[in-house]
Amino acid sequence: MIWNAVRESESPAKRRDRQLAELKDLAARLYNRVEFYKTRFDEAGVKPTDIVTLEDISKIPFTTKDDLRDTYPYGLLAADHDDIVEIHTSSGTTGTPVVDAYTRNDMDVWSEVMARCLMMAGAEKGDVVQNGYGYGMFTGGLGVHYGAHAIGCNTIPIGGGNTERQLQLMRDFGSTILTCTPSYSLYMAEVAKDMGIDMESLSIKSGIFGAEPWSENMRREIEEKMHLKAYDIYGLTEIIGPGVSCECGEQNGLHVNEDHFYPEIIDPETGKVLPEGEKGELVFTTLTKTGTPILRYRTRDITWLERGECACGRNLVKMHRLLGRTDDMMIIRGVNVFPSQIEHILMDIEETQPHYQIVIDRVETYLDDVELRVEVEPQFFSDETKELERISRKIAEAMKNKLGLNLHIKLVEPKSIERSMGKAKRVIDKRTL
Repeated sequence: MIWNAVRESESPAKRRDRQLAELKDLAARLYNRVEFYKTRFDEAGVKPTDIVTLEDISKIPFTTKDDLRDTYPYGLLAADHDDIVEIHTSSGTTGTPVVDAYTRNDMDVWSEVMARCLMMAGAEKGDVVQNGYGYGMFTGGLGVHYGAHAIGCNTIPIGGGNTERQLQLMRDFGSTILTCTPSYSLYMAEVAKDMGIDMESLSIKSGIFGAEPWSENMRREIEEKMHLKAYDIYGLTEIIGPGVSCECGEQNGLHVNEDHFYPEIIDPETGKVLPEGEKGELVFTTLTKTGTPILRYRTRDITWLERGECACGRNLVKMHRLLGRTDDMMIIRGVNVFPSQIEHILMDIEETQPHYQIVIDRVETYLDDVELRVEVEPQFFSDETKELERISRKIAEAMKNKLGLNLHIKLVEPKSIERSMGKAKRVIDKRTL
């Protein structure tokens, strides 16, 4: 089923005409109403009237997370304060939080795009959506909540954590859709096993997982242990929250709601726009937002775009699942590595569990030293040194062959790596301490 077939399946030519009209309007509105953007345009020698084609978007300067922090709290507000009906922020754990202020129009857009995403993942009226994303200032919980209500789903607003209660409600209320982070879903499967709950006996049919990068191998692990179909969803506070893109039943890319969020892929070093299909940094322009719209926001997420008809009936451009981020990419002895690459390799090793941490330090020789801590499946964790040495060698050889890196492997017993109810902390980098 498609939530909005008129928009999600319209002709590319008609969509591009609308995108151009909205881009022109947005550029003019921000130039006239937001001092930050007027200054940026003037410094770049660009006027809103210079936007004649969609390709002219490349003339507009980028916006970064630092810009959002520097203008905290209302420096990017493009609407009257009286028109703002809701505010969300990022956690601010790594600095000043970024602000997303929503008008009534923005709330309608958010409900619309989240309804589309939920329906891409199989939700329909009457489904029971167990929402394990956090509520409050975090956008995850309420974004799902609004979209589920738009469809007419029965929504369980449990939020994150309290895992035994999560599983009890899942069983008692017949939840059919689960939303949470992928790493938390695997933790739920662990707890279910300890509680004697057979996940296959429950009614869950779909899981919509986001807020952290995850691999195709991890998808298979989740689907096997949770007995559901696992869908990837993408969003970020700076754009609107969840609802920017989501996988459909084909599970071969995330449909971007590009009639609201115009995507580009750029070379992260030069800023040059890259052709379709080339890997680079994802950039978004919020075409229809009115509260805190944003022009050419650099997400730091690495992916690529692909156009074409999809068997689901939508022709919205697809983005490949995230490969990592430009700012969490590890450079180890000159080799660029994303945690997701390490995860992908581990998922192919049957003796290990999908729980790991990467600890990077710099030893006396000033060379990077990397320890990969990996949980071992219970049946393989024993006092037999030879068996553990065999598994360690197997992991080390796989990392060397596929990544070109020599890693120190430390096998740890099941459930010894700290679990997270939100984003899993995969990398501990001690080089800056």
